Amino acid sequence: MAARSAGRGVGRLLGSLYRCPGQPVRPLRGLSTPGWATSQFSGSAPTLAPTAALPGSYPALSAQAAQEPAAFWGQLARDTLVWDTPYHTVWDCDFSSGKIGWFLGGQLNVSVNCLDQHVQKSPESVALIWERDEPGTEVRITYRELLETTCRLANTLKRHGVQRGDRVAIYMPVSPLSVAAMLACARIGAVHTVVFAGFSAESLAGRINDAKCKVVITFNQGLRGGRVVELKKIVDEAMKNCPTVQHVLVAQRTDNKVHMGDLDIPLEQEMAKEAPVCIPEIMDSEDMLFMLYTSGSTGTPKGLVHTQAGYLLYAALTHKLVFDYQPGDVFGCVADIGWITGHSYVVYGPLCNGATSVLFESTPVYPNAGRYWETVQRLKINQFYGAPTAVRLLLKYGDTWVKKYDRSSLRTLGSVGEPINHEAWEWLYKVVGDSRCTLVDTWWQTETGGICIAPRPSEEGAEILPGMAMRPFFGIIPALMDEKGNIMEGSDVSGALCISQAWPGMARTIYGDHQRFIDSYFKAYPGYYFTGDGAHRTKGGYYQITGRMDDVINISGHRLGTAEIEDAMADHPAVPETAVIGYPHDIKGEAAFAFIVLKDDVGDVDMVVSELKSAVATKIAKYAVPDQVLVVKRLPKTRSGKVMRRLLRKIITGRTQDLGDTTTLEDPSVITEILSTFQKHKDKQAVAK
Repeated sequence: MAARSAGRGVGRLLGSLYRCPGQPVRPLRGLSTPGWATSQFSGSAPTLAPTAALPGSYPALSAQAAQEPAAFWGQLARDTLVWDTPYHTVWDCDFSSGKIGWFLGGQLNVSVNCLDQHVQKSPESVALIWERDEPGTEVRITYRELLETTCRLANTLKRHGVQRGDRVAIYMPVSPLSVAAMLACARIGAVHTVVFAGFSAESLAGRINDAKCKVVITFNQGLRGGRVVELKKIVDEAMKNCPTVQHVLVAQRTDNKVHMGDLDIPLEQEMAKEAPVCIPEIMDSEDMLFMLYTSGSTGTPKGLVHTQAGYLLYAALTHKLVFDYQPGDVFGCVADIGWITGHSYVVYGPLCNGATSVLFESTPVYPNAGRYWETVQRLKINQFYGAPTAVRLLLKYGDTWVKKYDRSSLRTLGSVGEPINHEAWEWLYKVVGDSRCTLVDTWWQTETGGICIAPRPSEEGAEILPGMAMRPFFGIIPALMDEKGNIMEGSDVSGALCISQAWPGMARTIYGDHQRFIDSYFKAYPGYYFTGDGAHRTKGGYYQITGRMDDVINISGHRLGTAEIEDAMADHPAVPETAVIGYPHDIKGEAAFAFIVLKDDVGDVDMVVSELKSAVATKIAKYAVPDQVLVVKRLPKTRSGKVMRRLLRKIITGRTQDLGDTTTLEDPSVITEILSTFQKHKDKQAVAK
């Protein structure tokens, strides 16, 4: 069944949600800074404005964004963002060299765009609703309060030596103070790198060292699903191997005391000494805003760099148009700020748009499986944006937990992190949304900065097909490539998903390794950005994502390189070889399956397996631990020694009738050998059940 929504015309959305073309742009200077000198935005608006020239037409707006990107994005940037200095060049991009630049010459401050401009107009509007771990204890924070907190934290950072361009690690779960920490960095020109608060000390240290962070901000403890998370202890362990860190700012989430060492500073006490006013640093459009680490097909996470103006514009525009955000709405994205979804659709996009954004600290099943829907009822959430993993989990609890609560406030439902299967889509649409809410299945990546393919925006009343991202966002020009690098024309074709033209929100580089950036995204298909995903273009011209094409798996919406898991297990003295692949999982979407080769003298195999799982949890995170581990005598290798992981994937998914070309295998009999071992493994599991 296809979902339909009357919605609003795209042109009218663009026209009504942003300042009218030609309206003067008045830069703001921190509201709480009397006498701060101002400079007017000089220069006239271009004659071609997308809202005026192409009202209400998704195809026409898409065509303009593709054919006249300077006119399209240039006008939107002028109308949407608060500038200190106008830009002189809308874009300067070259995929062959990995050069990406937007709004060159322009200067602004992201925190002013997210805070000051709204405080000037409506200081008591609610910016954040912190849905704490214990239901019914939510806290509302106004834009004025968030600005003051941000300024105090920014001044604290400056007092402790943080300067423009310095990197700051934020190891905190979702909270108003976490958001203020991000915005405080933006205010003083520091670069934040948020590390998911479920990562191990070793993973945290690796990211801190790669970024050469000067300061770490954390909580004494975290709360999640009724359990205490010992964040400070994890940071303490990481600090043993982080020579660049000069200070650890420790905030209090619980009343429990934790050890405070020489590096540690009580954050709230220091903030109380600071003024609630901080003059924002004027930043160039292409200065770094933040770094966020993501997994690659090799073992080392990539520190992807996002910059100021282009990222903010793209996050704000996609937030408004994909979700049909309207002023006064309560926007509920339940992602953690440790991921790009939390950056773009919990923090930067909603706050730039002056929205009320929900910060969800808990889990979908605490204290019961009705948590999401009770929160929707209590907070009157209008847009709900979550992951297919959670939907599949809740689906198994049945409909009762959903129907127990009033969800009439909902208008838009969103899915993110991985392709959503049809059963989960139908349940979300029919049961949660009562067959009346628009359901947007969104495709994008850490690298893209914001949503690239989604059912909305579109023509009014346009169909939405289950389990499909469907329509490219403005300025996103997909291209499907075959194995030889040729563009696949027409419909009903599948290939490697590439994007043929730059867009403002895309990452600019990998921190400290621009060549890796080029090799990862622009080398496979010269002249195109390669997403790493495969896609199918339907007969209707819509796009359906088919999954990763490299050795990256998607566990509960978290991208993880198989090489990372292999590296975590490689140090065990009893394990000379290992290979990890992803396989379908009913709840997680994908799970990790590890094949390990043991030395001949290993006695207790079960103990080794347990130690390997513990090593993965310690070095990466608990969610990375393989669900299944199979001990084999040897791995399928080519004559050159490369492990043929596609054969292992076909073995565990039951597709052994079509193994493809095996002529390069050093010894084809290894397939029969592994198949026999795997069958015994399955039989043992069946008996255990």
